[in-house]
Amino acid sequence: MIRLTVTPKKSLADEPLKIQVSGLPPSQLVTLQASLTNEKGLLFSSRAFYCSDKAGEVDLEQAAATGGDYTGVQPMGLLQCLKPEKPFHRLMKQDVMQSPFRVRLDLFDSIHLFSSPHDQPLASQTVERWYVAPGVQRIQIRGNRVRGALFLPSGEGPFPGLIDLFGGIGGLIEFRASLLASRGFAALALAYFAYEDLPSFLGEVDLEYFEEAAKMLLSHPKVGGAGVGVVAICKGAEIALAMATFLPQIAATVCINGPNAILGCELRYRDLRISPMPCKLEYVQFTPLRMLSFASVIGDTQAEANQGSIIPIEKAQGQILFIVGESDENYNSKAYAEEAMERMRRHGRTHCTLLSYPGAGHLIEPPGSPFCPCSWSPFFIFPLMWGGEAQPHAAAQEHSWREIQRFLWQHLCPTGCSKL
Repeated sequence: MIRLTVTPKKSLADEPLKIQVSGLPPSQLVTLQASLTNEKGLLFSSRAFYCSDKAGEVDLEQAAATGGDYTGVQPMGLLQCLKPEKPFHRLMKQDVMQSPFRVRLDLFDSIHLFSSPHDQPLASQTVERWYVAPGVQRIQIRGNRVRGALFLPSGEGPFPGLIDLFGGIGGLIEFRASLLASRGFAALALAYFAYEDLPSFLGEVDLEYFEEAAKMLLSHPKVGGAGVGVVAICKGAEIALAMATFLPQIAATVCINGPNAILGCELRYRDLRISPMPCKLEYVQFTPLRMLSFASVIGDTQAEANQGSIIPIEKAQGQILFIVGESDENYNSKAYAEEAMERMRRHGRTHCTLLSYPGAGHLIEPPGSPFCPCSWSPFFIFPLMWGGEAQPHAAAQEHSWREIQRFLWQHLCPTGCSKL
């Protein structure tokens, strides 16, 4: 009897799946296909071809895919290579509390290249990928100016607190904060524009807004410690670096593929003003498929005229972890992080670390998140290039997620802090 076994049936979205096939004839060619429909009704799918071993089995932890959306031994390749049916759409969970992503896995005989309503798989399984662990609580935040969602782990706490920031698409994005809460952190997914009554366009960065969020988080009875952390990507990483530099409440900062300077709009904090470095839009590049690459539009961060826009991170008191994809097509992230590290060295500061991943692109997310090399942005008429290659990008997501959590536990967890 042919069997497709996928375990666990229910899991957090950052956990690995074990996928096995048994009961096949030896040396049988088969196709494994994964598919899911997001909350907007868009289909994402992937497929890979395998050959059964002498026992008539395929174990994705050992067997190499011969073709399809990936090749080689990639136990999570079916999820990491999910692609949208409509090009340039990014898979992001919207409602993390009420429902999981339901991923269907189908086993087909031979090489299954064309879909038909009459096709019948040899076996099928459906698994649930959740973004919250049992007992995680979500609290909508609408106090004073701050807008966001606070995720609290189950239990009494106290828990280390952190703020989670995304980049230039705006709105409120919760999937990373909910996963971090599932790993034991009190995580505030913070919106800062294009959400509810916040400005629809980011005309300036008011650092006092982010300070208010940090103070609010620290005052929560289930948050322990004298400081909070920040995990951020893209424009959010720029803001996170400024928070680490100027806000005394910030104890640990993770900057994923961000710049070391103020870009796009002015940063304001009390009497301080930092003007943005000018962007050279004439250096925007189009790919053959009319996608935009912004990796070359930022001015020379080494130029004397731009030094007033560089974030003086040597003033930061907390720890900083830079995570960069060396094939980032949105920012020259590796160069910016290396410049920041060199600035710290010149000032005799040692509380910063750089993790650099060859072949990884801009959107380094929790493991299990599909590789997204390009997608639409609400602010551009062409899709944006994020860069990277599928296999090294997936490896970067797995490794960096472990390192992010280790870094945060090391620098945020006070004596007596609850650890899951």
